Amino acid sequence: MRALTWQGKRSVSVETVPDPAIKESNDAIIRVTSTAICGSDLHLYEVLAPFLAKGDVLGHETMGVVEEVGPDAGDLSVGDRVVVPFNISCGTCWMCSRGLFAQCETTQVRETGKGASLFGYTSLYGAVPGGQAEYLRVPQAQFGPVRVPEGVPDERYLYLSDILPTAWQAVEFADVAEGDTLAVFGLGPVGQLTTRIALHRGVRVIGVDLLPERLETASGRGVEVIDLREADDVSAAIFDLTSGRGADGTVDAVGMEAHGSPVAKAAITAVGVLPDALAKPLTDRFAIDRLAALHAAIKSVRRGGTVSVSGVYGGEVDPMPMMEMFDRGITMRMGQCHVRRWTDDILEVLNQDDDVLGVETLATHRPSLEDAPAAYEMFQKKADGCLKVVLKP
Repeated sequence: MRALTWQGKRSVSVETVPDPAIKESNDAIIRVTSTAICGSDLHLYEVLAPFLAKGDVLGHETMGVVEEVGPDAGDLSVGDRVVVPFNISCGTCWMCSRGLFAQCETTQVRETGKGASLFGYTSLYGAVPGGQAEYLRVPQAQFGPVRVPEGVPDERYLYLSDILPTAWQAVEFADVAEGDTLAVFGLGPVGQLTTRIALHRGVRVIGVDLLPERLETASGRGVEVIDLREADDVSAAIFDLTSGRGADGTVDAVGMEAHGSPVAKAAITAVGVLPDALAKPLTDRFAIDRLAALHAAIKSVRRGGTVSVSGVYGGEVDPMPMMEMFDRGITMRMGQCHVRRWTDDILEVLNQDDDVLGVETLATHRPSLEDAPAAYEMFQKKADGCLKVVLKP
């Protein structure tokens, strides 16, 4: 089959690799019909390169049609149309029974001290081949895959794999109610969906970014926007918009590679040129992140408010404004999304006749799988107004 493979820092290519096969009795094989490039895939392009091997198949936003099932794949059947959650969970362990599917004890990667295995996401998370390919082996198929209806475009349901439940969890974790104010930092795909979910719930939304096309997209759906290129102090601007109190909840939808963190960027770049044997421990145990978005989210929330972190972070020694956080009594909630915890609720919205959340028009580019390397570069550089890329094998 053809698959998008990692070849080195800022280097990916589409190669012919062996077709996946059933390895465990609860596996399934799907023929991929749509697969997306996620913002967190770009971390593999840069920061997390020491944990990848040449030839690793990338991708964790995937849907398709079931081609083969193992004898213990539950009631999954050949021909089912499914979306595959990016985290691999069993559904029955102690963690899963509490809805903590991203911490599944059956698939935890204990040798690296990480949570549930992830598709296409480094040796830290199990080195499981990803879904930017023509076919995908799906472990724990008795629980993971989400059946979706026929007769509707893939993109109505594709984002159930990751970014839509990630955005849903971001709003849930922010603990905002109808009439409250939510400030969302970063208006990429997750940020856009976060704003739409919050607006759908009757929450006032303020969105923060610096790219004109992202600000325009959010504003067009009713978000009050703050342009980072024009705001000298974004937190002060949010306080001005909230009667001096601050937002009831804030969401960091950016993560470890935020703009406005030049010192941290230099440190990350320096680690990135080291041999893997040296870079791995530095990245895993002593790394720092670019924290501009997170610090702004902390400083923009009201006293007693909640900061929800959906952006991916990888550092171990990040400096935090602890006195301010303690004095203001804020709550922080974060972590990998527990995808299957939210999918039933999201399906109720997606199955409505109207595309309520605008998911079918979120993607700006739909190249073939063969054009994935150029799409990665475009997405990283945010060129050509690129907001979301969906690949077609």
